[in-house]
Amino acid sequence: MKYTISIAFSPLDQLIEIAKAAEELGFDSIALPDSIFYFEKQSVDYPYTADGKRMFDENSPWVDPLIAAAALGAVTSTLRFYTNVMKLGSRNPLLMARQVGSVANLTNNRFGFGVGIGWAPEEFEWCGQPYAKRGKRVDEMIEVIKLVLAGGMVEYHGEFYDFDRLQVSPAPTEPVPFYVGGHTDVALRRAAHVGDGWTSAMMTGAQLAETIAKLKSLLAENGRADAPFEFQAVCIDKFGVDGHRELAEAGVTDNIVIPWVFDGLGFDAPVEAKKDSMKRFADTYIHSGWQQ
Repeated sequence: MKYTISIAFSPLDQLIEIAKAAEELGFDSIALPDSIFYFEKQSVDYPYTADGKRMFDENSPWVDPLIAAAALGAVTSTLRFYTNVMKLGSRNPLLMARQVGSVANLTNNRFGFGVGIGWAPEEFEWCGQPYAKRGKRVDEMIEVIKLVLAGGMVEYHGEFYDFDRLQVSPAPTEPVPFYVGGHTDVALRRAAHVGDGWTSAMMTGAQLAETIAKLKSLLAENGRADAPFEFQAVCIDKFGVDGHRELAEAGVTDNIVIPWVFDGLGFDAPVEAKKDSMKRFADTYIHSGWQQ
């Protein structure tokens, strides 16, 4: 099982040091969350908390995940990065393809594209994109971005996007993996159909085991039972070596963690304290040999 550090809500001036330490300590990846802006009045419930309220406010720090991946990639050599997840619905697919391809090239193919639809009408509408038919539109967006990233002169004629022959250069020298987020049945079907992996929001171990089983069944239905596929998990109730062993047995291939939160520190804790937490975590889970 791989280990990925989420940098959610960390001050931006800490990210370089966190990435350097993560690589030195043997973590596999950095997960980069996405939020465009904080809107004061919330028109629909936030889908990942019990009360529907957001777990962040107008002062919570966010960094554009693609810019962060390029910046952190410049100070590391083996660490990977992926968006967790990029909200596609409020964006333009050709511009996204240009940006994703640039990050993949600048990081020497150490970038994975975690994608989702987005939950808030405000983000869609205030960025000039319709909220209606967002799922079908994002399906086309994924097709467009994959097509463009494959390189060469391409064209696309769909329900929502239509363009004649064009080319974005240089194309990445390796395919960019797509990790599809979401917990709904349609999101799981999307992941099994077009994804190189699936990524969760906060879930219990039991929920993860059930969801992974569903995904494996859907992959088989798509003729992909033996294809490489990542199960990236944020688990809220499996701790200690035994808990991590249970996650691995359930099929989790990539455990997304925030070590300093596990140690009772806040998101804005000093970076040296965070690095100490990362070392303790790495000694316990990465270097202890429990997976051997």
